[in-house]
Amino acid sequence: MIRRKLIAGNWKMNAAMGELDAIADTASASSGVDVAVCPPFTYIAAVKARLPGLLIGAQDVHAEAQGAHTGSLSASMLQEAGASLVIVGHSERRDQQYESDAAVRAKAQAALRAGFTTVICVGESEADRDAGDALSTVGAQLEGSLPEELSDGLVVAYEPIWAIGTGKTAGTGDIAEMHAGIRERLVARYGPAGQGVRILYGGSVKPDNAAKIFAIPNVDGALVGGASLKASSFVPIIQAAAG
Repeated sequence: MIRRKLIAGNWKMNAAMGELDAIADTASASSGVDVAVCPPFTYIAAVKARLPGLLIGAQDVHAEAQGAHTGSLSASMLQEAGASLVIVGHSERRDQQYESDAAVRAKAQAALRAGFTTVICVGESEADRDAGDALSTVGAQLEGSLPEELSDGLVVAYEPIWAIGTGKTAGTGDIAEMHAGIRERLVARYGPAGQGVRILYGGSVKPDNAAKIFAIPNVDGALVGGASLKASSFVPIIQAAAG
């Protein structure tokens, strides 16, 4: 099955407004590839105005539609700002904000109901991998975070925690094994339709390793952190995905 590649840049708590024009020019010329930029909440509307042809994403969403949730934003609020994609369950939120699999699942379900492309993140720590528990750890996260029923727009991102922002990248064999394991669980959960869910790799994706990573079976794109903050590093990753 041919799955359209998705390259999503996660700016985290950073700004890269000055790089938008170069990103837009390359993304518009990269046929066959979806490109998303996920800025901090306060920049969503401005980035949408500058990049009307790209998917604009949010880095989180609340599971409830409204209510007494100080500091949180609902799916409808994000839509009004211009977002059409959302990241949920990133390891930095799981670790720093103590988000459980159940919380991630509730957020994913809310985002999917609203029609968002919804990227559910999973990944193991270095201690998990050293102990030989990488597959079981990620499998448990996935099972606990996936919605019961498959919806259009569901995406999974595998990000080994020890490779995020460290310059370390999982070996191609490790990536292939993990993505195959995730695919098996998606098919077990959703039947043949699970073959259509895109699985992204994230963790120090750079211009010099992107093409090698994208050639691995079941790697359908990338969730890019630091390299998405500058066009000089993000654009070549987009081009590598476009082939």
